[in-house]
Amino acid sequence: MRDSDLEALIAQFPALNQEVNGRPLVYLDNGASTQKPQVVIDALVNFYTKDYSNVHRGVHTLSQRATDHYEAARRSVARFLGARSDSELVFTRGTTESINLVSNAWGRANLKPGDEIVISGMEHHSNIVPWQLIAAETGAKLVVMKLDDDGAIAAGEAERCIGPKTRILSIIHTSNALGTVNPVAELATRAKSFGATVLVDGAQVVPHGPFDVYALNCDFFAFSGHKMFGPTGIGGLWGRPEALSAMPPWQGGGDMIRSVSFEGSTWAEPPSRFEAGTPAIAQAVGLGAAAEWMMTLDWDALRAHEADLLAYGTEILSAVPGLRLIGTAPHKQAILSFELNGCHPHDLGTLLDLEGVAVRVGHHCAEPVMHHFKVSATTRASLAIYSRRSDLDRLVTALEKARKLLL
Repeated sequence: MRDSDLEALIAQFPALNQEVNGRPLVYLDNGASTQKPQVVIDALVNFYTKDYSNVHRGVHTLSQRATDHYEAARRSVARFLGARSDSELVFTRGTTESINLVSNAWGRANLKPGDEIVISGMEHHSNIVPWQLIAAETGAKLVVMKLDDDGAIAAGEAERCIGPKTRILSIIHTSNALGTVNPVAELATRAKSFGATVLVDGAQVVPHGPFDVYALNCDFFAFSGHKMFGPTGIGGLWGRPEALSAMPPWQGGGDMIRSVSFEGSTWAEPPSRFEAGTPAIAQAVGLGAAAEWMMTLDWDALRAHEADLLAYGTEILSAVPGLRLIGTAPHKQAILSFELNGCHPHDLGTLLDLEGVAVRVGHHCAEPVMHHFKVSATTRASLAIYSRRSDLDRLVTALEKARKLLL
């Protein structure tokens, strides 16, 4: 990617053009949340300024405008995901709510004692706890595919864990704590050979460009808007039409019904069935703008740029004395988690912030990963399309300075 193209891209993100503690900001916390381009900010301001109203059923002009924007956003995001119809996309608050929707609605209707729910040892808490709760309620069993020393699913684990008792495979696409990219389509094919349903946690893959969700061979795909340059409080659940139609509602209220009486109620068709109450309208509009903007970018060049950043970052961090990279699987996205001998991650993160370098420290809502690597927490530098090699140079310089202070 040409330097001029990268600088033009960076210029679209106002938050990146600032100083923190008297130094130019280096933002390396993209795994937690990405910054927002001006086009998304403008979409939110314009909607609130001119077109805001509640959606659906309103006959006045503002309500009709708001509804048009809301449903246009659904079409944009569905197209970004490679959906074949916008009715396959349910707006939710994000990945966590999407997984909870499936675990509660699908899980209660389909799981029974003796059934197995298969996940991996690298899951985010949002793809562990909902299944623990529903397993306790239904009598199903949680089965975990173990990790190897590199942070990939260990050899033979898929064959050991996915079998005739598997009722659902719920698998993270890309680990937020390690960067490991799982062979999702391959795992899904095995699960489906036993008649299982497949859910993919796509929170960490959506920032890396449009794709064909059908190629993943899953039934459900959960994601968050704030990780793909959109607003917080919005995301979605993509589902195959037959999977969504067969699933009962999780929450009751307005917009999810066909009819209501005191004797009983009937449900609307998906996606309305799963969108009870007033939705996050402006946030959806912003997410639609983010999806449209992302679909204009040169993703071949951007993915090559991110691969270069990962290789460069791995090389220069590996040369830092006492630094151990956590997560070295052969298939990774641009996430670099590490520990620095003798330096507590929270102390390290504070000292890096004094140098204007923003990273994430802690267990990253993936405590079982920390247990696997026998650490309490890590420091995580997560990159995005607007990251530079010079950002990684600044990180290493700040690490060297912090190391001298802490040791």
